[in-house]
Amino acid sequence: MKLDMSLPSPLEYFASLVQDDDDFALFEAALSLAQDEYPDLDLQASLGEVDQLLARVRRRLADDASALQRVRVLNQFFFTDLGFAGNVNNYYDPDNSFVPVMLRTRRGIPISLAVLWMELAQGLNLDAQGVSFPGHFMVKVSLPMGQAVIDPMSGRSLSREELSELLEPYRRRSGLVDEFEAPLGLYLQSATPRDIVARMLRNLKEIYRSQQDWQRLLAVQERLVVLLPESWSEYRDRGLAHAELGHHREALADLELYLEHADKVVDVDQVVDQVKAIRTQTGL
Repeated sequence: MKLDMSLPSPLEYFASLVQDDDDFALFEAALSLAQDEYPDLDLQASLGEVDQLLARVRRRLADDASALQRVRVLNQFFFTDLGFAGNVNNYYDPDNSFVPVMLRTRRGIPISLAVLWMELAQGLNLDAQGVSFPGHFMVKVSLPMGQAVIDPMSGRSLSREELSELLEPYRRRSGLVDEFEAPLGLYLQSATPRDIVARMLRNLKEIYRSQQDWQRLLAVQERLVVLLPESWSEYRDRGLAHAELGHHREALADLELYLEHADKVVDVDQVVDQVKAIRTQTGL
């Protein structure tokens, strides 16, 4: 019997990392997003680099260091000594979402910085989790005196008043004010690893869609469909990317699957029209 010794494709590798919620490899999955843009990337080298960073920060801590001391030392190491920060001058550069690139440039966006910071924090036995705060991803850490919410762009701990102030524009845009106002704690719930990777991919999706870069958008949509197999709108968006690229059969398959499964959606007529247009144009 002949054994198949071929390496998995980047999408197959990604699928193996995200298939099981109980064994979801968040950091490795986040690293792997860069493979579509950088196919020759050595992910094992990136993982090794993070292991070295963790070893360096561990050497700065006594065995009996408190949780608060570990957070302070990690922040000093991450933000001051290594110089990680937000790429405020080029915020919408896709490279900001690619953790292996960020390891080299030391510049990212809140969610990519958070994923790396949390990986180091968990290596220091800190209880650190991501928070899908509207418009600005956060991290939270459990400490003996309570929970600290940290801005991954700076390492600064934010007060409830500061968080409420950051939330105010979102609440007003969404009509969530007065009697419709949700408590702050609702916005500070832990994000699941799957939610975090989905948010990273959707950041890239918005960049590529605004640039009308359909080929790169399609690669993102392939990952979103693998990650969220019952999110029918992602099939629709993959179908629309296929249509832009002239992949008519693939577009029809995705758009018709969306129409079959998505109940009570506002864009049914537009998608039906798109399907009819493709069939008329191609005779399929």
